This record gives sequence, structure tokens and C-alpha cells, in this order.
Amino acid sequence: MTEGMVLHLAREAISLTLLLAGPLLIASLVVGLLVSIFQAATQIQEQTLTFVPKLVAVLLTMLFLGGWMMNTMVAYTTDLFANLGRMMR
Repeated sequence: MTEGMVLHLAREAISLTLLLAGPLLIASLVVGLLVSIFQAATQIQEQTLTFVPKLVAVLLTMLFLGGWMMNTMVAYTTDLFANLGRMMR
């Protein structure tokens, strides 16, 4: 296995991680921003108020995008195992 192959695998793994985590992080960020604006407008300063809406947003995002996320991970893993023999030479 050459350095180029290792760097290519690392680059693919990092980009796949960002691709799969991105929608969850964006949903959490948007909901957190909206709750913060609501808290600032109503002067409710409860620290735990943001937890439940963020959790619901992440769960809904996983519900809608979970199939795509799983298919993407399975395709990557299948490709990785299929090329394992070529990589180990």
C-alpha cells in the first residue's frame, strides 16, 4: 500500500464523514439559531430549552435522510472491501 493510496482512503473517509454529518449538523444549527432568536425576543433564558428542539430536529433529519445515509455508507464499505485485495499488494 503506497502513501498515495493511504491519503486517498483518508480523503474519501473524511469527505464521506462530512457529507453524512453535514445535514444533521445543519439541522441542529438552524434549530439552535431559531430557538436563540426566540429566547432573545421573549427574554426566556432557560438553558435547557434548546436541547429538545435540537434533538427532535436531528431525529427528523435522520428519519428523512437515514436511508440515503445508510446506502452511502454501505456503498463506501462495499467499495472498500471490493478493492481491499488491490490495496494490499
